[in-house]
Amino acid sequence: MENNDLFSGNDQLTDAEQAIIASRIPIREYAKGTILLREGQIAREAYYVLRGCVRSYYVVDGEERTTAFYTENESAAALSSYNRQSPSAHFMECVEDCTLSVLTYTNEQELINEFPNFARLCRASMEAGYGKHQDMLASYITRSPEERYLYLQQSRPDLLQRIPQYHLASYLGVKPESLSRIRKRVASKQ
Repeated sequence: MENNDLFSGNDQLTDAEQAIIASRIPIREYAKGTILLREGQIAREAYYVLRGCVRSYYVVDGEERTTAFYTENESAAALSSYNRQSPSAHFMECVEDCTLSVLTYTNEQELINEFPNFARLCRASMEAGYGKHQDMLASYITRSPEERYLYLQQSRPDLLQRIPQYHLASYLGVKPESLSRIRKRVASKQ
């Protein structure tokens, strides 16, 4: 897998810029279960998922609460920690074997200074990610657990097949038993 996937469909960078930037962002393999970031650590890396799935979660009263899944062609970063270079409030974990493009904070700053169009690309990516998270938060606040499940089924059907039920339940804000009942109700209506 190559870093050229980072820029597919992008018209902000020239082919030469893409080649130079891609050559300076390494691709790494991570095994399922690898913790990319722990609560309290400073996020010094941001990731672009070429293959696999990364989960973001908090630990609240000893219980994991999943807040996001990042899959192919999505950026995965603890933005507050990464941008401020301050301790993270959450964890990031590979829930599948992953191939990730890894951008360090220092390398990103150098690339932004050297390639102004790269800064625009980073900003556009961050804005798109922010929009997705804003939609997810609104969904969580305004919808019932069953409606959230139906929305997930419509918007991210791949997650229903590849993520363990207990992680999906946490993401939807319910217990695994409740998710099981929701799935049965939904299946009986179809």
